[in-house]
Amino acid sequence: MELFKKETNIDFLSKQWLTLGVSVVLVLATIASLALKGGPKWGIDFRGGALVYVKFAQQPPVDEIRRVVSATLQGEVNVTTSQETATSKAEEVIIGTEAKDEKALDQARYSIAHALEDKFGAPKGKLDLNNAGQQAVADRLREPLQRVGAVTSEQDLQNLAAAMLAYRDKERSGVLTNLDELKSVPGVTPAVMGAVQQECGLAKFAIRQVEIVGPKAGADLRIQALMATMFALGGMLVYIAFRFELIAGVAAVVAIIHDTLITVGFFSWFDREINLTIIAALLTLIGYSINDTIVVFDRVRENLKTMARMKLPVLVNKSINQ
Repeated sequence: MELFKKETNIDFLSKQWLTLGVSVVLVLATIASLALKGGPKWGIDFRGGALVYVKFAQQPPVDEIRRVVSATLQGEVNVTTSQETATSKAEEVIIGTEAKDEKALDQARYSIAHALEDKFGAPKGKLDLNNAGQQAVADRLREPLQRVGAVTSEQDLQNLAAAMLAYRDKERSGVLTNLDELKSVPGVTPAVMGAVQQECGLAKFAIRQVEIVGPKAGADLRIQALMATMFALGGMLVYIAFRFELIAGVAAVVAIIHDTLITVGFFSWFDREINLTIIAALLTLIGYSINDTIVVFDRVRENLKTMARMKLPVLVNKSINQ
């Protein structure tokens, strides 16, 4: 199936003033936005802070989570949701906060956990099976299970605790909604189930992961990301100047800066954070941009050898069409 003619004849350069005008407007808008907002909105990866990933069995009440967490923390608190899988109804909440030093970050981590426990935690006095580890489960169930003769050795107890938590993590994506779900776990007899229901409860959430980046480490990452981008541009300038001409290298770098700057502008206009993933995407954008540029430059150079008498705008148009 042929979507395009084998050789098009589009007059690209006839639209150069329109496209240059649009580019100038977008670049100026980007610079203005970055100036007014004090630069890009760096993510926690770069400014330092804590990210707590919390899994809920039901659709999480984002506004309520933000309210209870903000009541215990000073400063800005970000609460966002992300669908974990296309087939899972459970959603994950990402709670982010920033702090000025390592001590404050560690305190923020515990404050977030305690705020969630107070609002969405298991019944008071019971062990939360959604957030407990294997040893905590074993310690809580040891005496009740020994009392009814459900386990005969410490190894049996540890195996039972490991089996229940493995079921929670693998079969229920880390969050149990009802203790009765454990009845399908091998080794969970009616006697074991009775002890579990007596000693344990379930929070409506499970803390899946905590990421902490110190302010100094965040600043170092920011500098490294900027240096990686600058080194990439410098290397491309040298390569293109060697393969073509210096003016071609300068033109290619200007084009790359144009593409990257406008992309950063979209993040600034829509108040989106720039994190490590976005930096990787920008470097990918630079790679694609330079690839397209070299393809066009190479075709222009080839045509200059065979169509030297052709006017340059016509030759450039022909090269782009090719």
